[in-house]
Amino acid sequence: MSSQLNFDADTALRPRYSEVHQQKSSGATYTPLEFAAFVANQMVQVAKFPENGKIRILDPACGDGALLDALIARLPEAIKRRIEVVGYDTDPVAIEIASRRLRRDFPAVDVSLEQKDFLVHVLNLQGGGDLLSAAEVQEPFNLVIANPPYVRTQIIGAQQAQQLAQNFGLTGRVDLYYPFLLGISQVLAEDGVAGVITSNRFMTTRSGQAVRRAMLSRFQILHAWDLGDTKLFDAAVLPSVLIARGTRDIQNPHTDGIFYSSIYETKDVANSEAKDALAALSADDDTVISIADGRRFRVRHGVLDNGGDPEGIWRVATLSTDNWLGTVEGNTWDTFRRIGKIRVGVKSTADKVFVRSDWDDLPGGRPELLRPLITRKCARRFKAAIPAKAAHIKEILYPHEVAGSGRAAVDLSLYPGAARYLEAHRATLEARTYLIDAGRKWYELWVPQDPAAWPLPKIVFPDISDKPIFWIDTDGGIVNGECYWLQCDNENEQDLLWLAIAVGNSTFIETFYDHRFNNKLYAGRRRFITQYVELFPLPDPERDESKEIVALAKLIHSKTPSVEADQLAVDLDGLVWRVFGLDREKIPG
Repeated sequence: MSSQLNFDADTALRPRYSEVHQQKSSGATYTPLEFAAFVANQMVQVAKFPENGKIRILDPACGDGALLDALIARLPEAIKRRIEVVGYDTDPVAIEIASRRLRRDFPAVDVSLEQKDFLVHVLNLQGGGDLLSAAEVQEPFNLVIANPPYVRTQIIGAQQAQQLAQNFGLTGRVDLYYPFLLGISQVLAEDGVAGVITSNRFMTTRSGQAVRRAMLSRFQILHAWDLGDTKLFDAAVLPSVLIARGTRDIQNPHTDGIFYSSIYETKDVANSEAKDALAALSADDDTVISIADGRRFRVRHGVLDNGGDPEGIWRVATLSTDNWLGTVEGNTWDTFRRIGKIRVGVKSTADKVFVRSDWDDLPGGRPELLRPLITRKCARRFKAAIPAKAAHIKEILYPHEVAGSGRAAVDLSLYPGAARYLEAHRATLEARTYLIDAGRKWYELWVPQDPAAWPLPKIVFPDISDKPIFWIDTDGGIVNGECYWLQCDNENEQDLLWLAIAVGNSTFIETFYDHRFNNKLYAGRRRFITQYVELFPLPDPERDESKEIVALAKLIHSKTPSVEADQLAVDLDGLVWRVFGLDREKIPG
């Protein structure tokens, strides 16, 4: 993929990757040479070449040509004499650099690199090919190697994003590599091989559901690698690699026999060594590898499991983890979804106006309508912490009230202090034209949630943390948008909240998360988003062990913070493991 380049005189055309920055407007990030070699090797191992005629190769976002260079270098000489190489990129500088590189390394190879947008090319194909040459329409590619841009479609412009969404059946907030993946399927020959580097987001996110289905239908995936937090790029991307064969049977998902590997950083003791993260992938399943820079990674190999759902989350399935999850399922009564709907906190889209810690110091005095705001600074297991710094103790001006069975914006004339304050910031608030266009009042929060819900007990948890942190708020606080919250829909099942925070704060749920979802960010941080947390298991609340768990969770909440509460939490953790029929000393890798 293309980007601004810096060159080292000693390495000629090789870019200094540590100096290449991701460009938000294009999503461009270059592929390190070792990574390019890994993908090329995997492709060549499974490639089937026609006995006669040209062998066509494509990189749809070729950038500096590193991927094409690596792939061509690994082809047998007899094959190399028959190849026809095509590359596209929207950056003319990148095209020139790639052309020089490939001419230098492979002067006898037929190479054609063009300044062209691959997605426009595919859209033309879908429209009948009026803008394409006969060769482009009729001849698919035998090998496609790619590292498409990762930028969100919203960034590239509303018109193009809308066209892409319509043509590729995409909805919501999607990344640009989604249509790239689907576009590659349309130009890849039947039995051709694609090797694609992508972000791993599509494997586990809700926005990736349609892409997961399409990938399993439009390709015969041979092997998928989730490369997690290996930091193979300078850019903040958690990468994955897909090796897939082309297919014309696009009606039915191809889910059988897909090898799946993952590698994530761990603090566990290493039992083997490797030069780097890519070399570590050759280790056996469930091996902890120490690499040269001191980091340690757990490598896992198995088959892809999506729960039988073409849109389901992808995970590594092994005999040990499947047996473990089977035991959990056998002791599961229901999930967190049973309690109620998990919601995100409020979003004002003007926090500098609505959220402050210095309301008492304002010249006009403290306005009405202020409510305590629960932020991630309050995060602590079982009971919220009061931030040590006064600047972290936030209050929100909340201009909403209960109206019938719903909500309404308050009548500001009843709250003169709040009215004066908001009027002073009216220009800023009215700049949120999308709110006014939606028929809302200029002083409302964009996402206020339900005013009637705030006084009721609720579970709160931050969206990202290395360890799960669930607590119960009984003080009527308003939850900020960086946290999620959950209330019990059935007033006769309130004890499910206490059962849930016991499960949510356990080491058991860490293990469950890692084997069921395994969506980690850098430094081992987990994403506690709705689609995962709503599937957290609950034991039968009528069991004696569950009642003991509820009572202990309430006791811990009442004694937090204290040494005694911490000691009781250790006992509670053991109870959670046992209620699911498991031994916390026997955890599968």
